[in-house]
Amino acid sequence: MTEPAFDDLTAEQKRQQFNEYFLIKHELNVNIKPVDENTLPAANKLEECMPYAFKIAGEMASIEAQALRPLRNLSSHAAELAEFLNAQARKIDLMMSFILHQQDEETARYSTLRFGGGGIEVLTSTPFAVGSHVELKIFLTEEAAAVYCFAEVITCDEHPDGYHSAFIFSRIRNVDQELLVRASLHLQTQQLRKRSESNNSE
Repeated sequence: MTEPAFDDLTAEQKRQQFNEYFLIKHELNVNIKPVDENTLPAANKLEECMPYAFKIAGEMASIEAQALRPLRNLSSHAAELAEFLNAQARKIDLMMSFILHQQDEETARYSTLRFGGGGIEVLTSTPFAVGSHVELKIFLTEEAAAVYCFAEVITCDEHPDGYHSAFIFSRIRNVDQELLVRASLHLQTQQLRKRSESNNSE
């Protein structure tokens, strides 16, 4: 039995799907632009409307992760080679970060409260209508990558600091969803390591 398409899910099913993914508290720059539901691309047509920088960003991050993995198994005799390849990868990361920075529009910029493979939660000064659709650009500084996708507002709750709006991804490439999952796990590992180091130093 095949799973129903995103557009066929009920509001409750969308909230459940959003919560199935791990969400990490972390600030990322995101661009959010409201779009009309009738202008949403078909799920298999997303790449046709995607800016080129975003097409290659996720793929480059995925290729780099696969390429650098074997370096961990190199012997000490190949340490210099590993160091050289890591330096080359860093140069590519810096170049990619610069290219993606040009895609960040200040007038549409917000900060995430949490993010994960299923969606993001954002702090806003004004509410988003539940059920409305948006174009998202998510900038992953630590990964030297960015994600272009579309999302739907599933909750919007008022808090003392503003409105906390949750967006579930409605149109996103698998490679980009995997990138977001990987980035959230990397950050969790870093947070746990820092917490452990802090506890050990006390």
